[in-house]
Amino acid sequence: MATLLIPLLAAPALAAEAIPSPEGPLTDSGAPAVESITLPPQEQITEPDTVESLLTALKRQRDPDKAQQTANRLMRLWNVSGSATVDLLMQWADKAISEDREPAALDFLGQAISLDPGFVGAWNKRATLHFAHGDYAKSMSDINQVLKLEPHHFGALAGLAAILDASGREETSLSAWQSYLDIYPADRKAQDTVTKLSEKLAGSRL
Repeated sequence: MATLLIPLLAAPALAAEAIPSPEGPLTDSGAPAVESITLPPQEQITEPDTVESLLTALKRQRDPDKAQQTANRLMRLWNVSGSATVDLLMQWADKAISEDREPAALDFLGQAISLDPGFVGAWNKRATLHFAHGDYAKSMSDINQVLKLEPHHFGALAGLAAILDASGREETSLSAWQSYLDIYPADRKAQDTVTKLSEKLAGSRL
């Protein structure tokens, strides 16, 4: 899939006593439990980017390299929750993923979603993790949540298209890829995928 795995911003440094460390009480999965934490306000992104302005720029951009830079900035915005606690959980999830500790990563992501159900970054990260382990049903469920919250999330659309294609639903996959290109038209790999899939479907109708 046109990857869903996008690096997250680092959360700001937090007072040690305000946050349970990974050496504290653990859940059944081996992950530290996080319930309710009072934290200082998170640092604000200083650049003037907004999701709306970047989506407009991405749609108009025809240079693949410049479009990739715009796409990365968009994903950066989508991956910042506005909560230092949630962003820290996302960091812990990334670390658990890098150490191949899937249950712990899923626990962190589940806690992030519970604390902020409207945060697309957590839903998308969990969808990616489910996809990587072949659990398409759970991945699709999380992708649907991402697209409900942010219909222009091209990463989730790419994941949706990949799952549909892997499930043999090629016409629906093509539709998803076309929706992706409507948002991110300069993605040459997606263009090639749409061309090949269109030709394959056209040949099957002869």
